[in-house]
Formats: sequence, structure tokens, C-alpha cells
Amino acid sequence: MSPLPICVTCGTQYAAAREDCPICEDERQYVPASGQRWTSLDEMRASGEYAARIEEEGPGLLGIGTQPRFAIGERALLVRAASGNFLWDCVAYLDDEIVRRVTELGGITGVAISHPHYYTTMVEWARAFDVPIHLHESDREWVGRPDPAIEYWSGRTHRLADDLTLVNLGVHFAGGTVLHWNHGKGALLSGDIVQVIPDRKFVAFMYSYPNLIPERPEIVQRAGELLEPYEFDAIYGAWWDSTIPADGHDIVRRSVKRYLEHVR
Repeated sequence: MSPLPICVTCGTQYAAAREDCPICEDERQYVPASGQRWTSLDEMRASGEYAARIEEEGPGLLGIGTQPRFAIGERALLVRAASGNFLWDCVAYLDDEIVRRVTELGGITGVAISHPHYYTTMVEWARAFDVPIHLHESDREWVGRPDPAIEYWSGRTHRLADDLTLVNLGVHFAGGTVLHWNHGKGALLSGDIVQVIPDRKFVAFMYSYPNLIPERPEIVQRAGELLEPYEFDAIYGAWWDSTIPADGHDIVRRSVKRYLEHVR
């Protein structure tokens, strides 16, 4: 696979060896008290410790993750869209089993990622499936491994296909993005830009989750305004089973209202 260094804490792959991980040193993430540690895809595969976890996460959605949990622990989503399979978010671990399973399902047409904490080994995925990576240009500085496969987009929306639209909400990171899937009653794939929380009657918005820094109220208000025109019933967050199956649009609306009442 690849000997390039991967940060054990956040899963970001870099183009060359280095002592620091800028993503972890940013105030939205952290360097563990035990210090910075590195691995690589070659080391992860050779260890025999890791395996793919591939399970249905919802109608037309296949979750792809790693067992045991690695780095931040998010899982990606393979969207079985009418316009073609599409990969939303990314995980660091990639092996022949994942490539085989995704290829058997028809491959993917592209990759889009909500924010830099999930960039991980995105270039490895793009090369394995010969597809582009769609990233918002506001987060260009956080790319640890530049590559021609990366296509930067600007503005608030980017239409990938008739049924898939990226929306830049600016929550968590300036380029923080969600994916709207126009399928059935609609679905919002939110990463942790719009965070699915244990109380499924609400969602949350944070600048930093591990360090408990709230998002700026004007950013949250704008995010609510940007999502208002989109119809979606379900919301799929960044982790296994982090799903709100119904009433998603109203839940976002009242969550924004509650958030602004508390912080203001």
C-alpha cells in the first residue's frame, strides 16, 4: 500500500516524514499527553491488527470503517446514488478487501470530505479507484498530501450530480461541508459539521469537540439559513449508528434556535 506517515491520533497521512501533525496541534484537535506517534498503511496492514468493517447504515448507504477503532474513529459512507456510487468522508485504513467490495458494487465516481479531520488517506482512495476528491478551497492549508486528484471548489454550494450537492456551512472549519442527497424524502450526510448527538431530538454545533469550544453563533445562524431550502428527513453523522431517521429538517431548525438562545 504505502509507507507514507499517518498520524495515529487523527489518521492524517502526510507526503513525507515529519515530527509534528499540524491538524493535531490546532486547537480543534490535540496531541496526546503521551506524545506524537506515527504509523503507515504498510504497518497497519502488516500488523494484522486491523480489518475492514463494512455494514449497511441506511437505505442506499454502506458504512465503511475500521475494526478496532483507529484514530478519531469515524466511518465513511458509500452513497448508492442514482447518479453513481459516491464516497462521503474517509477513513485512514484501506486494504484489498475494501477495494474489492467497493469495486464489486460498481466502484465510486468520486470522494468528498466534510472537513480536514477526515482527510486521512484520501489520496490512497482516489488512486485506488481513479476518481477525484472534492474539497472546499477554504481548507486547502490542511491538506497533508497534495495530489492532482484533489479538486478544490469555492462558494457555498457545489453540485456533484442531479441528486448530490455539497453545501459549505463553515461550521467547525471554514470549509466545513455537508452532502445533501436528493433521494426519497432526502438525506443530509453531515460528518460532524452538524453533529448527531445521543438526544436524537436535536443536533449540535461545535468549533472543537474534544476541547469543548462552542461554535460562533453567527456561523451557526448562517448554517441554519443555508440548510433551510433543502429537504431532508434523515441525517447521517460521522460514526456508526449516528443516525436521525426522520424529521431531520425540523430538528436542525429547532437546534439552531436552541443553540442561539443559549449562547447569546
